[in-house]
Amino acid sequence: MNNQKRPIGVLGGMGPEATILFMQKVVQAVPAGDDSDHVPLIVDNNTQVPSRIRALIEGTGEDPGPTLAAMARKLEKAGAEALVMPCNTAHNYREHICKAATIPFLSMVDLTVEHIGREFPGARIGILASPAVRMTNVYDTPIKDAGMTPVYPKDEAAILSAIKALKVSANDASAFETARSAASELSTEGCDVLLVSCTEFSFLANDLKECYRVIDALDVLADATVSFSLGKAVPALNNSRD
Repeated sequence: MNNQKRPIGVLGGMGPEATILFMQKVVQAVPAGDDSDHVPLIVDNNTQVPSRIRALIEGTGEDPGPTLAAMARKLEKAGAEALVMPCNTAHNYREHICKAATIPFLSMVDLTVEHIGREFPGARIGILASPAVRMTNVYDTPIKDAGMTPVYPKDEAAILSAIKALKVSANDASAFETARSAASELSTEGCDVLLVSCTEFSFLANDLKECYRVIDALDVLADATVSFSLGKAVPALNNSRD
């Protein structure tokens, strides 16, 4: 395998276990025979990024944008040739990142919508995500622009509680039940595919795949990260200066 890999900067810590899960997925996506075959990652696992829940849902928190911009600048200075952020909700602040850096930002949102549009054109997409994702139209706008329809579970309070529980423990049984119930509801609503677009729910994605057609945005981002590092074409790049 060609050992010339482009380093990728990871804006992480939202949450820390989800960042580690993303790194594991990147490792697993490489057909490696040696350490040098893997993608070099420069990771800022910054657990001090201001809460997206408090900023977007509760309206009481500090703006995460400036912190994310500072992380982007630091990662670029450290040698990253592209940036990724394994947090769906934080993509509400991606303009801060794109303005702060001169290297490409691989948007998990744009990559995922492009992937679903290619695989399931015109789909009704059941979205398993933080309520902040719906409130900010992070996914709604690109999904509708692509001729597809977003559908959300009705009990957003239960979804938010499950996300908070998963931040405490990725094996929380009640969160699993909430996710299964939401998936069943979305399937009953006629959704063609279930989009896991909260990295905490990514811990449950394999379980959900046993019963539903599932796309995990974290998987899409991991695949794109590997492709970019290996010098392959990646669709839906933001702030690209390649």
